[in-house]
Amino acid sequence: MTAGHHEAGAAAEALVYLNGRMLPTSQAHLAIFDAGVVMGATVTEMTRTFRQRPFRLEEHLDRLFRSLRHVRFAIGPSKDELAAASRELVAHNAALLHPGAELGVIQFVTAGEVAAYAGSAGRAARTSPTVCVHTFPLAWQQWARKMRAGTHLITPCTRHVPPQCIDPKIKYRSRMHCYLADQEARLVDPEASALLLDLDGNLTETSSASFLMVEGGAIVSPTTRNTLPGISRATVIELAAQLGMAFVERDIQTYHAVNADEAFLASTPYCLMPVTKINGLPIGDGKPGPVFRRLLDAWSELVGVDIERQIIDGAAVC
Repeated sequence: MTAGHHEAGAAAEALVYLNGRMLPTSQAHLAIFDAGVVMGATVTEMTRTFRQRPFRLEEHLDRLFRSLRHVRFAIGPSKDELAAASRELVAHNAALLHPGAELGVIQFVTAGEVAAYAGSAGRAARTSPTVCVHTFPLAWQQWARKMRAGTHLITPCTRHVPPQCIDPKIKYRSRMHCYLADQEARLVDPEASALLLDLDGNLTETSSASFLMVEGGAIVSPTTRNTLPGISRATVIELAAQLGMAFVERDIQTYHAVNADEAFLASTPYCLMPVTKINGLPIGDGKPGPVFRRLLDAWSELVGVDIERQIIDGAAVC
């Protein structure tokens, strides 16, 4: 069964695309011996909607297929088929929500089932990759207060995985280091997230966002030698060019970040988030800065949605 054909009983329930079938969420399951569970052998992407339409879906799928090639996962669906399945899910699942809701769209692929473990199930292992697309409503309440007051970051002892181990251009789910880093950060500040350092003490990224700062009017980014080349980061580069702002990529240490004029995060769910404190020190005047505001306004104009207002009003509804 392919996209466009739904299992019985799916009409009033959100759908999931799993291995070529559209299933109700309650019927979509991953085997406990899937390599995504056993080894964390999973590549993934996340898209979000604006006005319940996917934003930059093609760019996310392009990166997914580059990752698939690098990790040698040969999947059946083509890029166009996954795009069609993603749009079908959005159309169906968004119709179950209130008109102002938006969706996150997850595409992930695992290495398939581990044959040695699957034998206990009394059947042959499904060793071809597991391919899944699912959605979830964006959780505005997680970001509303931070959009106005800013988020806090802590540089923990846990370091980022070196590019000599796993190329950061792959968006993957083997993220124990990020989990541990965030746990460390919250011991210092329960509201903080971790901003990971590489083995040389350079800033990299958080568990879910690109880190950017403003210095002398220029937007400064850590190098992509150590960080994921984010789609949201690429959007910032485009918007900065339109606004006449310089964008610089270089090694950054904590010293530079705490002395920056501004700092912010770029990530798919909320687009941009101001950073107002790093390691307990206020950034700039400790408030969201003018470059952040200009970029967020430009992004809102690009998508035809007031992003900050959508998050704040959406949180009030929740």
